[in-house]
Amino acid sequence: MKRLTLLSLALSLLLGGLPAAAATKKTKRTTPAPAAAIVKTPLAPAATFPLDPVFDGVPEVKAGSAIVVDAESGQILHAINADERRPVASTQKLLTALIIAEEGGLDERIRVEQSDTFAEPSKLYIKAGEVYSRRSFLNILLVHSMNDVARALARDNAGSIERFADKMNARATQLGMRNSHFINPNGLPAPGQFSTARDMAKVAMLAYRNRTLREMVCQKAMLWRYNDGRTRVFETTNKVLKAYPFCNGMKTGYTEAAGRCLISSASRGGRHIIVVALGDDRNITTDSYRLLAWGLST
Repeated sequence: MKRLTLLSLALSLLLGGLPAAAATKKTKRTTPAPAAAIVKTPLAPAATFPLDPVFDGVPEVKAGSAIVVDAESGQILHAINADERRPVASTQKLLTALIIAEEGGLDERIRVEQSDTFAEPSKLYIKAGEVYSRRSFLNILLVHSMNDVARALARDNAGSIERFADKMNARATQLGMRNSHFINPNGLPAPGQFSTARDMAKVAMLAYRNRTLREMVCQKAMLWRYNDGRTRVFETTNKVLKAYPFCNGMKTGYTEAAGRCLISSASRGGRHIIVVALGDDRNITTDSYRLLAWGLST
């Protein structure tokens, strides 16, 4: 009971001041807690954006490559260097997640191997011998983008990182991604690894239509439980999701080679928009928001 009280207090402070009693009620369980749970109370956004901005034409953005797509029809509404090959960083974890989700068995358990931990810099710090559900790993991958988790999922799925990369490239071919090649499941720099805004939009559209992934990428935060009983709340890395009420996903990415990248989605009044922005270092959040808002208004 003492552990639950402390956890409730931590969640209360982080998630905007829930009454302690209410938080305790939410976390009290009569059965063992799962490895991960969705935190449904929205976090206070780091910034706010106007719901109905006025645009005089398509907004100018700083991205090296970008594309705005109607998520239902696939219609391209706007494109900037959409077929330019470039590293896309952790946004390619969306393809990793799509393969894992499509193959199912998400409630099965994964035993961590030592090779899974060989990843920097963003890590969950899982340890060899620990066991987690495939679903919980997929969840934390999409919310907070840990590279060691991506390796564990890929190795568990295909037997090795190399064989999983083969599966990524095979799925990319099926999706008509003609300017993409993948070497690893997490987007860390690798010679010969690249994609384009147009190709990543194809992944995003399919992921957007996948119910499991839709429920994960829209989370502003989630509660993670380690094997030793420790818990921690992880917030989304997607600042647009925090600040723009119509945003409902999807995946961030950053490396020095790729710059800041973001695949974002939004829905309003039956219209669904996906924006891919790549190589937009200082303006990725604002530019992605502006393209989403413009897309919803067209």
